[in-house]
Amino acid sequence: MTVRTAPVFNDNPFKLGIFSPNCSGGLAVTKVPERWNNSWENNLRLAQMADEAGLEFLLPIARWIGYGGATNFHGSVLETVTWAAGLLAQTKNINVFSTIHTAFNHPVVVAKQLATMDNMSNGRAGLNVVCGWNKPEYDALGMTMPDDHETRYRFGQEWFDIVRKLWTETGPFDWDGEFYQLRDTYSLPLPKTDKVPIFNAAGSQQGRDFAVRNADYLFTPAIDLDRSREEIATIKEQAAGVGRNVGLFTLSYVVCRPTRKEAEEYHHYYSQENADWEAVDNIINLMFAHAESFPKEVIRLLRDRMAGGHGGYPLVGDPDTVADGIQRLYETGFAGTTLAFVDYVEEFPYFRDEVLPRLEDRGLRLPVAGAA
Repeated sequence: MTVRTAPVFNDNPFKLGIFSPNCSGGLAVTKVPERWNNSWENNLRLAQMADEAGLEFLLPIARWIGYGGATNFHGSVLETVTWAAGLLAQTKNINVFSTIHTAFNHPVVVAKQLATMDNMSNGRAGLNVVCGWNKPEYDALGMTMPDDHETRYRFGQEWFDIVRKLWTETGPFDWDGEFYQLRDTYSLPLPKTDKVPIFNAAGSQQGRDFAVRNADYLFTPAIDLDRSREEIATIKEQAAGVGRNVGLFTLSYVVCRPTRKEAEEYHHYYSQENADWEAVDNIINLMFAHAESFPKEVIRLLRDRMAGGHGGYPLVGDPDTVADGIQRLYETGFAGTTLAFVDYVEEFPYFRDEVLPRLEDRGLRLPVAGAA
């Protein structure tokens, strides 16, 4: 049976996904001993819990070297294509994304990999496109990163155009582009869905232009919600101008406890008292070196959130407070958010049992059976 709609396109008013469980530490740049262990066993257990709870997607980060510091944050990473294939084989309803660097992965190979996963999962594969920003990773792979955004995104656009054509053409074709010259290329089978969902995150104007042209959902941080509301309106207007409807997702991290006091105390314990500040500063220096849309004062604010959850929006408090925070994101105009925890497997069940029912009561989520 052909699946016509990928899970992330379901009817839930506000989408939820798990972010970065394939990486050591997850999103918490902390030295506490209970920080996330990204073993396969933990990832599988988490994926199956998220699947049964009705979350829309699992999203990995593709990393090749860590960020240093006392923990070498993200020094251990499960590669995202093989990770996604394994999880798709052992889940039932959830979209599992592969995060792909365009410069490190040939488009014909990626098109075949994603189509294979989409067929084996009955239409649940997803693609998160990354056009490159982390120079030490290029150095580690012996590659040269173009200095300008324009070249990187021209390359990324050609890369994605090839993938998209391979997903729709049933016969061989030639390709004579600026970066790729292909002869009699094709990729069968085609994906199982009529539309493989595409994610993208970008900070520069060229990156935003790429996302508006190609992505179904664009990720952007929720630093200040008033600013986010304006940003969302601008991006949606830009997308409408090229005949597209692009949803906006953001990044969040969760510390949910029976009382707000407990949550705030634990948040301070792991993200301030035990932060891996050296790794935090390494991330800031790398991630925002070319991010033109982030003023310096915003980057200083992000540093305070980085140890808590990689700069994500903090959802810290009792279940009602966390639900309030998610509702604020929805009212700002976001279509969904990712979630992360210090220890995903230990903390997600409380979020599932206490926060998800509150979101259903507020009309932000449908019961699991009704969302499909």
